[in-house]
Amino acid sequence: METIYSAKPLIAILVSLFVVPVLISSKSDNVREAWTFGAAILKFLVVASMAPLVLSGVRIEFTLFEVMPNLALAFRVDSFGLLFALVSTPLWIVTSAYSIGYMRTLKEHSQTRYYCFFALSLSATVGVAFSANLLTLYLFYEMLSFATYPLVTHHQDQEARSSGRKYILYILGSSIAFVLPAMLFIFAETGTFDFVSQGFLGNHFSQTTLLILLLMFVFGFAKAGIMPFHSWLPAAMVAPTPVSALLHAVAVVKVGVFCVARVITGVFGTDLLLRTDLNTVICYIASFTIIAASLIALSQDGLKRRLAFSTIGQLSYIVLGVALLSPLAVTGGVLHIAMHAFGKITLFFCAGAIYAASGIKNISDMVGIGKRMPVTMGCFLIGALSVIGLPPCGGFISKWYLVLGTLEAGKIFFLFVLLASSLLNVAYFLPIVYRAFFCTDEESMFENKVDEVPIWCLVPLCITASISVILFFFPQPFLRLAQMTAQTVFGG
Repeated sequence: METIYSAKPLIAILVSLFVVPVLISSKSDNVREAWTFGAAILKFLVVASMAPLVLSGVRIEFTLFEVMPNLALAFRVDSFGLLFALVSTPLWIVTSAYSIGYMRTLKEHSQTRYYCFFALSLSATVGVAFSANLLTLYLFYEMLSFATYPLVTHHQDQEARSSGRKYILYILGSSIAFVLPAMLFIFAETGTFDFVSQGFLGNHFSQTTLLILLLMFVFGFAKAGIMPFHSWLPAAMVAPTPVSALLHAVAVVKVGVFCVARVITGVFGTDLLLRTDLNTVICYIASFTIIAASLIALSQDGLKRRLAFSTIGQLSYIVLGVALLSPLAVTGGVLHIAMHAFGKITLFFCAGAIYAASGIKNISDMVGIGKRMPVTMGCFLIGALSVIGLPPCGGFISKWYLVLGTLEAGKIFFLFVLLASSLLNVAYFLPIVYRAFFCTDEESMFENKVDEVPIWCLVPLCITASISVILFFFPQPFLRLAQMTAQTVFGG
């Protein structure tokens, strides 16, 4: 694979970092929001400018500085990292527009702080995506933890502070307790952190030690939401909906599964895991999370909490796909990062729109709301279909590859896990839509008309819903990047 050296990865990371002082000094809301849009668009354009090179098989690298021999703060743009960056950066643009409508409609306080930490979070997210080694990835992972804490606790009430403590305890505590010791142990034995296609652990450790290290990474990256290190995610739903939408449906949680996938493929490697069969352990852990989270979601009346438990299950689809270690399964798992992102952010946008327009948080109070907010609930249906994995939405394609991947790997049990989970997805999503549209006047909870939300809220959810449909017919470049990632993982 050809490698070129360019500062573009660093520029993409720094764009949203350097806009923070400007946001702080902005004298008006309009100026602050204009700078946010400008930074978001520029960040996306820098990331998109690297796509033609990566799609042609070129890898972009940049070393900022060496900490010590064989240990550097370095960046690498490959197909996997670019796919993640191409998901998170354009959705920052859409979420910025949504934030204007949501935050202004509810007259939220401390909006400057909100936009500043949002920008910092996107810097950390892209930093994780473009990390060339475990050290760089870990530093940006922790940066994301600190940057998102003020967003989770934005409301500054007792519930927000309590949720924030749980959030930081799980996210920061698990990484310090598990990931950091595992990294130090590995570096002491191997002398490197650099990601390579077949990992760098080789024959350095016994099978028992490898299992312990693998579990430390999988559970230590708690942003992945793998049970039992998952309860921070429902607690974080106390944050404003735009935070839940982008950070807890796209950026934060996807950083977690991205890190797990990087460790599986770039630290351990497919040959080592298949030879020791340790990947099967991760498959069972992911499968348990998928089914348990889906069952819990069925019992949740709070709309955002139901979406949160749905996210926990969907994240483990990605982990399962990568852990199955078959080319089609890896393709499906990596592709699901993109397909789930657009579907789930649509659902969160709709939940926020419902709350902004009517003050409703619970599903039991939404009977008949489809007749009052038809556009919002129509988009909710599209997002739900994508997450379930039904046509004509992009989620169908990623789940199709996952299903084929279980057959390719010869692990039929996990095929039934995916099918059972999809049925549970239907059970906790479609009744919401049905009761929203198909109810009698006597059953309807709405006597007076509830208008749709302001245009700044409505247009973004329509855009993400439309993209979910478009990706069914035109899944590129995400599908190509996912296929290239699978080829790289298996040394192709």
